[in-house]
Amino acid sequence: MDQFLLITEAGHVAHARPIGEPVFSPKSSRRTVARTAAVVLAGAACAAMMTGSAEAIVNGKDSTQRYPSMVSIPVKGVDDPTFKGVCGGSLIDSKWVLTAAHCVDPTLVTLDGTVRIGSERKNSGGTLRSVAKTVSHPGYQNGAPNRNDIALIRLNRPVAEKPIRIADRPGRPGTPTRLLGFGTIDDALDPTRWVFPNRLQELDTRRGAVSECAPGYADSTRLCTISQVPKAMACNGDSGGPQLQRDRKGRWELIGVTSGPGAPGVRCSEGPGLYTSVPAHAGWIHETTGTNG
Repeated sequence: MDQFLLITEAGHVAHARPIGEPVFSPKSSRRTVARTAAVVLAGAACAAMMTGSAEAIVNGKDSTQRYPSMVSIPVKGVDDPTFKGVCGGSLIDSKWVLTAAHCVDPTLVTLDGTVRIGSERKNSGGTLRSVAKTVSHPGYQNGAPNRNDIALIRLNRPVAEKPIRIADRPGRPGTPTRLLGFGTIDDALDPTRWVFPNRLQELDTRRGAVSECAPGYADSTRLCTISQVPKAMACNGDSGGPQLQRDRKGRWELIGVTSGPGAPGVRCSEGPGLYTSVPAHAGWIHETTGTNG
């Protein structure tokens, strides 16, 4: 499994059934934590526990502008319903949210039933809507790395917030990008030291070349992502959140979904991130949203 673990805000790891071996070999407490991947909710290269999805952005900063398309998705652990965590998402239509497939994977988590759209605060503001339906990509595979790690959530009613436009294509390697998330801001090896902010975090990054992620990780469907800030990257709790780039008119557009680390065995702040390419899955997105209304 190759995604960041979902952690409680108190810093405790939610217990869950093992879904695979960690991507590193040392027999340590980190391995034990990695195996609790039921809560794999985050996204990009934070492998503080070296195997999960990202939960928050390490060494990012408080959001500097409004992001009306940002979505917070509360989830619960499958084996422990009292466990509460979060994933990110992007509003791409008045009633559709795009996120990571592992954020709606029923073997890992259950959705809380509602999502919050357009707020810079994880627990307040914006618009609340109920989840009417989830659709994961048929080719989704949880692994190292995740494959086709993308899913859609249909809301019970449309919202007034402005959706984010899906880019026609990701920029070339070196293109400036930005990550958003509510994940941990500290990738300490001890999960009890992790800190999850209520305020939305952002981080300036760039598209990386395939060779800047571990062999077999990045390709035309998975974007290697490199921080432009030292010791920084998405981490536990950022799964499903957006990677943005500017279009020719300077407007934000969506290119990626936080999926997992871009290399095995490194802490979030020390490695690249891996993002599911949204343009590469645009055909499936349009077909699914059209078919399911």
